[in-house]
Amino acid sequence: MRRFWLTLFGVVAAVELAGVALDSTALQWLAKPLLAPVLLAYLVTHRRRVDAVAAGLVAATAGDVALLVPGRAAFLVGMGFFLVAQLCFLAGFLRHGRPPASAWVGYLLAWAAGNAALWGALGPLRLPVLGYSLALCLMAAAATGVSARVAAGGALFLASDLLIGVGAAGTELPGAGLLVMGTYCAALLLITTGWMAARVDAAREPDMVPA
Repeated sequence: MRRFWLTLFGVVAAVELAGVALDSTALQWLAKPLLAPVLLAYLVTHRRRVDAVAAGLVAATAGDVALLVPGRAAFLVGMGFFLVAQLCFLAGFLRHGRPPASAWVGYLLAWAAGNAALWGALGPLRLPVLGYSLALCLMAAAATGVSARVAAGGALFLASDLLIGVGAAGTELPGAGLLVMGTYCAALLLITTGWMAARVDAAREPDMVPA
């Protein structure tokens, strides 16, 4: 069953990326709202419970749907849902392990540098982006305390949203849409599979302690 959900995610992600490449609204509406739910099914099927990361995937689903709707209001709604997702991920990661101080320092410096670079071009989006990006960077830092796979997912999530921020600031990079969705899909996959692996390992640890 594990392979089924991961294979299905690969198919859905491929359809989403094709939709972006072809600029097909229909394909994107078909695939994007299914990305996080498929991984949620994978997680819940194997963990048999809803935890903070599962809740984050629910919020990410709502954010994905909102961001399919054009306009600034929908963009802000989507950002709000993803803020909830980042806070859920952050809470789950912090309960699992303690990230190194260097991760906090590095990601907070990246947060400051990124906002400083985009501040003048973001206009009315400045404060929403400032708050959301702080939660995002804190999530990515906390991910380093879980596992290397989850840490990679956190870093890719940051890269994906940084590209969105660059676009919101008025700079369109070549192939930005594919880069945004490619890094986002990889981030969700790494966070979810890495989280499940880490929790399974944590559950086994008491059994490995000698009597």
